[in-house]
Amino acid sequence: MDEKQQYTGLITEIIKKQSVILGPEIAILKARSVAGLIVEDDGRVTNVGADPKDTLQNLIDQYVELSGQIVKNALSSIFAKYPNININK
Repeated sequence: MDEKQQYTGLITEIIKKQSVILGPEIAILKARSVAGLIVEDDGRVTNVGADPKDTLQNLIDQYVELSGQIVKNALSSIFAKYPNININK
């Protein structure tokens, strides 16, 4: 799995987790507001943009803006699955 595929998988998992927490409409709407991020109606990511790390950080910032520390706590288990991707948690 190359780096872009890892980011695509990670971001898809984040959106799906946030869909459970925030509801699918809000989670996907917020994700679609991130530049370069293309999200299908089911929450699946098809494009992470030119700088996947930046896209990931922008997505996290969008969700944290909505619900703060709850998001960070909820995402920690997902980040553990992707040890090769560094993110400012």
